[in-house]
Amino acid sequence: MSSDVRFTDFKSDKQPTWCPGCGDFGTMNGMMKALAETGNDPDNTFIVAGIGCSGKIGTYMHSYALHGVHGRALPVGIGVKMANPNLEVMVSGGDGDGYSIGAGHFIHAVRRNVDMSYVVMDNRIYGLTKGQASPTSREDFETSTSPDGPNQPPVNPKALALASGATFIAQSFSSNAQRHAEIVQEAIEHDGFGFVNVYSPCVTFNDVDTYDYFRDAIVDLDETDHDRTDRDQAKDKILESDKEYMGVLYQDEGSVPFEEREGVTESMAEIPDGAPEGAMDLVREFY
Repeated sequence: MSSDVRFTDFKSDKQPTWCPGCGDFGTMNGMMKALAETGNDPDNTFIVAGIGCSGKIGTYMHSYALHGVHGRALPVGIGVKMANPNLEVMVSGGDGDGYSIGAGHFIHAVRRNVDMSYVVMDNRIYGLTKGQASPTSREDFETSTSPDGPNQPPVNPKALALASGATFIAQSFSSNAQRHAEIVQEAIEHDGFGFVNVYSPCVTFNDVDTYDYFRDAIVDLDETDHDRTDRDQAKDKILESDKEYMGVLYQDEGSVPFEEREGVTESMAEIPDGAPEGAMDLVREFY
């Protein structure tokens, strides 16, 4: 950790190829600001990304990074954190990557509660593959491949997280730079799995869930009497289908990360010479 880290230290020399106005710009900027504010530095940070418009975020950020396969970013991030608990691990992805093919990994990452953060850029559309309905698209959202809408209710990722035993659930808006960075910072500082769903508008394919829509619809939980430590209050807020909330919906202040419970404290990067005692006997047993 360092107090001399600046936001710009996390910027790489690669220019993003996102569409002008894409919400992912603001999402990434908030991630970098949060990492800097928490005293992390690029040499101690590992970014894992999935597939979709957000997938190249590790290229645009200056840190250790891995661009995984569709839906599998979370298990890779967990593996990184288990191999070296001293790293700050942040996984990023989109609603298609995380809540469709990656939904199973999402549930088990939540319940395992490894001390890492997961930032999902939710634009309620498949952007990279040119505008198909995603798991979080509205039931009547019309696209070129679903002209009558998907005709099924959208996935509620916060409800899925709460039901899976999440210890930190938050939501932010990429356009509100200060609040977004603050919320991601809280996820990083949380002892356990910090999940942040980010409203990140797609300006090319989604003309319903726009910047103007979210600015008008969002309710900031910091301006209400919401108690983030009350699971029942969190459930009520999460299940309110007519409200778009921003802020920390739920936090278990007594959360104990998986690696602390299991005694995983040392980096596995330093491997001693030679095979462990008895390893060859074990190999022969299954040969």
